[in-house]
Amino acid sequence: MSSRGPLPFDPIARAAEIWAERIGPSTTMAAVTSVMRVQQILQSAVDNALRPHNLTFARYEALVLLTFSKRGSLPMRVMGDRLQLHPTSVTNIVDRLEQDGLVRRVPHPTDRRTTLVEITGEGRDQMQKATDAVNEIDFGLGGITERQTQQLTELLGKVRHAAGDF
Repeated sequence: MSSRGPLPFDPIARAAEIWAERIGPSTTMAAVTSVMRVQQILQSAVDNALRPHNLTFARYEALVLLTFSKRGSLPMRVMGDRLQLHPTSVTNIVDRLEQDGLVRRVPHPTDRRTTLVEITGEGRDQMQKATDAVNEIDFGLGGITERQTQQLTELLGKVRHAAGDF
């Protein structure tokens, strides 16, 4: 939504009508444009919920991943694989989390070449507060039922799978 308030019409539906008249079938264009716009809406909502906790979504995801691990620590390489991020991005995320006292780097107990990233108690606390904040706004995904949310996840999973995401 813009700062001027909502439009009196759906601009994507209007674009789809014009596309169909001038170019051809517009179903895919409308779907992709809608996904892109929803991504912007969700990103803004989640960013706003995480900002008071001094977290970005990427840093929040890293903290969640570490809390999901059995020992609260993972090798950076594994973090990159699970978060589907380039090693440089993982390094930047971990650097910032470490500066904020939310994680620490520790030597791997059996592999001297590997560094583990371990969540701190403060990191666990911050992750929980941030989780409460994003849950409070349903991660920004309003306007649909729980079943519709499940269906959306399934449909988007098919797209991700077809693209080789998993």
